[in-house]
Amino acid sequence: MDPQQQTILIVDDESQVRGVIGAIVNMEGYLYCMAEDAETALETLAVQHVDLLISDINMKGMTGMELLQIVLDRYRDLAVIMVTGIDDRETAIETLHMGAYGYVTKPFQANELIINIANALRRRQLEIENRRHREELEILVEERTRELSKSREESIHILSKAAEFRDNETAKHTIRMGLYSEQLARMSGITETLCQKIKQAAPLHDVGKIGISDTILLKPGKLTTEEFDAMKSHCEIGFRILSESTSDILSLGAEIALNHHEKYNGGGYPQGLSGEDIPITGRIAAICDVFDALTSERVYKKAIPADEALAIMMEGKGTHFDPRLFDHFVRNFKSFVAIRTRFAD
Repeated sequence: MDPQQQTILIVDDESQVRGVIGAIVNMEGYLYCMAEDAETALETLAVQHVDLLISDINMKGMTGMELLQIVLDRYRDLAVIMVTGIDDRETAIETLHMGAYGYVTKPFQANELIINIANALRRRQLEIENRRHREELEILVEERTRELSKSREESIHILSKAAEFRDNETAKHTIRMGLYSEQLARMSGITETLCQKIKQAAPLHDVGKIGISDTILLKPGKLTTEEFDAMKSHCEIGFRILSESTSDILSLGAEIALNHHEKYNGGGYPQGLSGEDIPITGRIAAICDVFDALTSERVYKKAIPADEALAIMMEGKGTHFDPRLFDHFVRNFKSFVAIRTRFAD
């Protein structure tokens, strides 16, 4: 460090002491300025860059201890050395605990003060460099986290698209499912963190269709009993595809894939669960998936208007759908229609 680039503020209510310290720091090549009390010191710090503050403890008016507390709160890059005429071990320890870089007792030797100054300025430089390094690392971690999150979302999107291509659904269907499910989850009081995960996981609800024959998926007419049984297996296939992942999003997707065709009264599949034995993610996805299916065109049906879809779904409250969740859906129906409109096929 170049002393000529380091500025020291000397604060003492005794002009003779200020002069002695000034002579010592000047001899070492440091730039310096002086203040006769703490108030003047604060005025100087407000308008001038200072690297090191050397302050007496016992001063008229504001004490050096009070000044120390203020400057440490306001100027995190300022090094401080305390000077006192009383050799008090407890006071020395207290100032160091507060954040002072050094403690010198009067009368002091010039070398003692010079060493304290050099150590304080060196420690200050190291702390500034360490903090800058930590900040750079935090920025790097944030960037990598965003990259990983983006990569994960892209992987989930690609995986969900694989199922869509099997039965001619569009990417908009999976987007809508994520947004519908996120919205209904939030309305039901689920934490925001989990809502965001549901938004990413819900588009995977039909990934198991990858394992269903095209003759069944693309059949324009009504499925036979055997064909429908085969179609129902997409829930378990999707679960098997996703459940072995260590990703919390894919694990949540596995839960939704398995349970989105369960019915509140126990009449659904594949496990015939009922009520709150069905995970809430499955109950949410059930409502959202039926709404999107009714309002979308499929190979075997035409799309119907949203109001007609709601009228049909009303019949399933308490049987097909969780009544509490369905009430949230009905009360906020316009917001679901808005998503449907914004992300239309």
